[in-house]
This record gives sequence, structure tokens and C-alpha cells, in this order.
Amino acid sequence: MPASSPGWSLPEPMRAVPVTDPALPAGWAAQLKWDGYRALVGRWADGRVAVRSRNGGDLTASFPEIEEAVRLLPDDTAVDGELVVWEGGRLAFERLQQRMHRRGAAATRAAGELPAHLVAFDLLRLNGQGLTGWPFSDRYAALQELFLKHHLAAPWSLCATTTDPVQAAAWLADYPAVGIEGLVFRPLASRYVPGGRGWTKYKMRHTTEAVVGAVTGSLTAPTTALLGRYDDAGRLRYAGRTTTLSTTARQTLAGQLRTGGADYPWTGRTFSAGWSSREHLSVRLVVPEAVAEVAVDVARDSPGRWRHPVRFTRIRADMTLGDVPLFGAAP
Repeated sequence: MPASSPGWSLPEPMRAVPVTDPALPAGWAAQLKWDGYRALVGRWADGRVAVRSRNGGDLTASFPEIEEAVRLLPDDTAVDGELVVWEGGRLAFERLQQRMHRRGAAATRAAGELPAHLVAFDLLRLNGQGLTGWPFSDRYAALQELFLKHHLAAPWSLCATTTDPVQAAAWLADYPAVGIEGLVFRPLASRYVPGGRGWTKYKMRHTTEAVVGAVTGSLTAPTTALLGRYDDAGRLRYAGRTTTLSTTARQTLAGQLRTGGADYPWTGRTFSAGWSSREHLSVRLVVPEAVAEVAVDVARDSPGRWRHPVRFTRIRADMTLGDVPLFGAAP
């Protein structure tokens, strides 16, 4: 399906910049930050529809249930939102990722087995009228009215939004367990600027422990640490990798690394630079005995594996391997 049609096209999405303060500023609205794929969708007057990724990719054929949902929109209407998949009461990014390249019959089967939802958080066009110049408060009010007037239901979902700082703080306390990453803050008076960065986002992080099983760089000056957790069967499972270590962290970790004298659980295994990368990392395996405290967010590739790089905090010399949470445990 095309991402554009004569007269108008889906714009480049507006972006958010990270902030470290979770407090909702006065004159702003907070919305939940979903662990999914950004998606702009539109329906043209001739009946054509499109589902487009944040980078302009056409996702329409991969998500036939979303394509049908977009057909429920009125003519010449465009919505900004997030594609998500739920599994076991939690957002499942890995399942969403598995659906990205499926087409035809495979996509139809996936829609039945792993149905996606489209969480709408902004309205960019309605019945041929462009709304990007409207303040966000008016755009969101129009989005609410659109849901009511056209009885939009699953796979449609309206993104929860609040201007109450107490409510926003409560969301941060209540929703990490289901995979909500944090909050996105939008000025109530702001217009929608395609490609602009007038929004902010706060991502929740938690401190937890993992075992160091390998490093990049050298043993005397490690660059990053590859982390694992043991499962119920006693196997060390790969859980994620740290961001680039600071000079102090390198020195601290180097003093805890040891080779030889034991079988390495990850012998023969290869590691990629990231979930979407085909580049293999050059790693040095170490005896899995150092327990690291790390700061992690709630996004996961699968139960037990962190999707984003984690931040090394310190070595926990006071903890044994048995004190480390099992693979799959939260956070």
C-alpha cells in the first residue's frame, strides 16, 4: 500500500528527546511510553490506506489486522501511534519484531496468533483538514471524539493521557510490570512539527544484578561487559550487554576478571552488536563469577533479555551467584 496519495502524504514523525526528570511540567501532558514500533497510519478519500514506520518503511502488508482497522477511519484522516503486541499480560516486543517481515498467508496467520494493537496518541489530519498546526490539547480532544464517533475498538486503542502530575507519577509506579517504558511529555500548546523534537521522554530504569560472562576489549581494559543469568536448569543464559564502560568501571571490572580453570558456558557462541545488527562482536570469555549491579529499563527482546544496553553501576563482591535473580525474573 502507498504511504502517500495526491494532495497529501503521511509526514515524518515528530520525535522526543530524553530527560532525566520524571516530573510532569506545568502546561504539559503525559502519555504512556509503549514498547513497540512507531506507526503513522492514514486513509485517503479513494479508500487506500497505509501503515508506515518511523523511518518511512511500509508495514501495511505485515499487519493485515491493522490495515483493516485503518479502513474504519473517515476519508483523508491520519493518526500517529504505536504498534504493540501483548503476550501473557505484558508487551512483547520480540513477538512484534517477528511479524515485521511476514507477508501474505504468513502475515494473516500471525495476525491470528499474535494480534497487534495500534495505540493512537495524536491526530494529524481529519476529514481532509490538516491538524498539525493545532495545539496538542485540541488535537488530542479531536482524537478522543474520533474514537467515540466512529466506535473505534480493538485493535484500536486510545493512549492514556493526563495533565495531573500525581497521576503521571502513579503510572510510573504501576505500569513497569506490563512493559510500559516510561512517559512521553507533550506541551499542551505545541503544534506537530514533522521531524521536529519538541517532545520529551522519560524512561524508567531499575537496579538489579547479573553475572559477567564475557567482555569486549581486553581483560585488562574491558570496553563492555556481556551479562548473563542462570535459568532453572543451571544454564547461564545471555541477558544483555552494558553500555561503554567508564575508565573507573573498566579498572574495577578488570580486577574481577579471570580466565582458565573452568569451562566457559558460552564457548562457541557468537554475539551480535544489537537486536537488529548482523555484526558479530569479538568477545573474551571469562569465568562467570563476578556479580555486577546494573541499571536497566523495562524493554525486553524476550523474557529475561534486556533489549537496550544496560548501565554498569558496580561490582557486588558481597553477593554470590546464587543471589542473582534467575533468567526471566523481573526486572
